[in-house]
Amino acid sequence: MTKWIRGLALLAGLFTTVLAGPAGAGDAQPSAEARAIISRQFDAFARDDAAGAYALVTPDLKMTFTDPDGFMGMVRNRYAPVYRHRDVDFGDAEVDGDTMTITATLVDGDNQLWTALYTLERQPDGRWLINSCKLIRPVESALRTGRLS
Repeated sequence: MTKWIRGLALLAGLFTTVLAGPAGAGDAQPSAEARAIISRQFDAFARDDAAGAYALVTPDLKMTFTDPDGFMGMVRNRYAPVYRHRDVDFGDAEVDGDTMTITATLVDGDNQLWTALYTLERQPDGRWLINSCKLIRPVESALRTGRLS
């Protein structure tokens, strides 16, 4: 009887594992969605498509930057590593209710490393849009150049 119960418990455990899927499988979709949205904005920046880049930001951000050209000018002047970068590597996204955060490690034209911390917000229609980007230069990169900021 004991062997039968252990066998049944093992079978139930295997069945649960199959139904649940691999660990972390549910995390892949938010990360993929965030990467796709941010990558679309990167593509718009590369084409100097102000309207395309602006279309991917939240209404709250649009209240601050009231037109695509003003938004693009701000990105060009204050977020050069986001506007023009040579390489990007995304981290995993984290979702907390209707807010999603994800980091992107960027390499700029001078081979400097930057971290961009993005916040996306779910809109009433279910779409995710970019609400903010905080640009951080890692300390080791700043120390190498003698420009610790």
